[in-house]
Amino acid sequence: MRERLFVGVLTSKETINTMGVAVNRTIHHHLENVVFFTGLRSPKTSHGMSVVAHGDELLNLYNAVKYILEHYISEYDWFYLAHDNTYTQADRLKSLASHLSMDYMLYMGSPVEFTGDGAPGTYCDSGSGLILSRALLLRLQPFLAKCRGGTSPDETLGKCINRYLGANCVDEHKGLYYHHFKMGQSTDASQEDSVEFKDSLTVHPVSNPEQMYRLHKHFTQLELQKTYEEIQKLQAEIKNVSVLAADGKRSAQWPVGVSPPFEPKQRFDVLRWDFFTEDLIYSCIDDSPQCELRGVDETDVADVIETAMRELNKKYMPVLHLKKQHVINGYRRFDPNKGMEYTLDLQLEAVTQDSKSRSITKRVHLVRPLSNVEIIPMPYVTEAAMVHIILPLTMHDKDFVDQFLEMYAKNCLEKKENAVLTLVFICDAYDAQQANQCDLLASIKSQISDYKRRFPSIEIPLITITTDAPSQIKVLDIVSKQLPLDTLFFTATVNTNISGEFLNRCRMNSINNWQVFFPIHFQDYNPSIAYHGLPSPTMVDLVRDSGHFDRSAFDEACFYNSDYMATRNRMAQDVLENEDLLDTLDFYDMIVQYSGLHVFRAVEPALHQRYNFQLCNPQLSDNIYHRCVLRNMEALGTRSQLAMVLFEQEYGKST
Repeated sequence: MRERLFVGVLTSKETINTMGVAVNRTIHHHLENVVFFTGLRSPKTSHGMSVVAHGDELLNLYNAVKYILEHYISEYDWFYLAHDNTYTQADRLKSLASHLSMDYMLYMGSPVEFTGDGAPGTYCDSGSGLILSRALLLRLQPFLAKCRGGTSPDETLGKCINRYLGANCVDEHKGLYYHHFKMGQSTDASQEDSVEFKDSLTVHPVSNPEQMYRLHKHFTQLELQKTYEEIQKLQAEIKNVSVLAADGKRSAQWPVGVSPPFEPKQRFDVLRWDFFTEDLIYSCIDDSPQCELRGVDETDVADVIETAMRELNKKYMPVLHLKKQHVINGYRRFDPNKGMEYTLDLQLEAVTQDSKSRSITKRVHLVRPLSNVEIIPMPYVTEAAMVHIILPLTMHDKDFVDQFLEMYAKNCLEKKENAVLTLVFICDAYDAQQANQCDLLASIKSQISDYKRRFPSIEIPLITITTDAPSQIKVLDIVSKQLPLDTLFFTATVNTNISGEFLNRCRMNSINNWQVFFPIHFQDYNPSIAYHGLPSPTMVDLVRDSGHFDRSAFDEACFYNSDYMATRNRMAQDVLENEDLLDTLDFYDMIVQYSGLHVFRAVEPALHQRYNFQLCNPQLSDNIYHRCVLRNMEALGTRSQLAMVLFEQEYGKST
């Protein structure tokens, strides 16, 4: 099994960070593998570019073909080469390669006649780009050493192919054309209207990165307009065909071409409509009767109203010009088959061509369709990696350590999970001056010794840190230096119940040099409020009245040590300029701002935390402190449970 198309870009040390970057940004997200070939490597190369430096700028084309034969010939069917001052229409290139048969010995591009008195023939100008088939390169491989040298690398390669394989450069093969447009100095892409330009697969030469981006914008707009026209044509065909169906035009769903709506099987499957206005929405996450439109919800509603007004004016102008006065009613629901559906009742001012106006009410329906589902390629991971569990502790956690160790022994040690626990005791600088105040509790040490006797093969290291502001980054700085780069970490809290099921998901969702996993644990409510005086159950079910998924918690994370060390190196300069950064920034913000990795954040039913009032440290940043305060408030109970407590207090006072 081979991939279809390999793309090589011929660049240089001087242009790779300008023209090379522009080429990469315009084609890389369309093509699977793009490699840049250069004689000498630039000291700084843009992140995400695959660069091969072979040491000879003059023989760049020859060395590129040689490298392809040595490393990629068994992986691809077609090979495309072009210079970094060539704009390539990536989608058209993919389409052309997909229609070419892999068995042909094809040398395709923009043909140029051989110079000199030798045998007649044509070679492909690499400035316009050229396509080589795998079959041709395999036949050429024994003779490639003889294709070296010459004043024109393009012509030398073409003569070599002609001499030993009998093939010439062609721009047409079985009805498939390689269109190329030669760019003039005064050519303006936005004004160029020739068929040759519109149909071109490549444009050459491009003088600067800005011109490359303008060309990309222009061709993208052309393709987008072409797509819209094809959609309208298909919609018209569907309408015409639906007339012949048994139900007539009613058989055509609205919007035309969008999947039919979801059909509920029972009353519990009926989709709910959410009511909204321009300022409020009446379906809130915390079950409030109403809440303000904020964030993405506010943007969503504003975009829908703007789209509705634009489409109405497009339909009725110039006879009527409609102006929005206000939204009377707004409804929306998510249909898993169609997408997000909207119904708007709009109060409008209708202005005629003779400036007469009247207030009218108009109901409109809109759909934001679901796009095609895409499978994102991810690196392969296994469940065999050892997980190093990091547990930071303070003097305030002494009453909860015993229960954590019991659950760890039950779920990990007894079941022989591939995991290691490291305890990090964080000592306050003031307590460190007191006699033995900052030493680990003797009972904890004794309990660890008991576990070591029960499980002789285990080790539970103890690390002590003295600091005024016990930030998560400072803890990880010390631990990360003591373990290899390929170590998989899980940072836990003293209230975390760790299970084997979660450890497996930690391994699967943490990908070295790719992804960091921040699970959202299930947090128990305060038992005295949630169970209202009744004894709390030993096993808490994951239901709304017993707890919630704590979206404000970022203490628990799964990541690789190499990713952490690389991220810390990227923020080193900012730490030198701002020494307080390590105290004001938490681990999650550090990963988002400095790592460049994927951040996977999802609810994790297998990760459970008992209720415990969090001591919020005001010495940390305001953001971390207020997040801690918010967690304490959200962990008290549901709104109805809190209302019942307040009601009983007020009722008790009144009687």
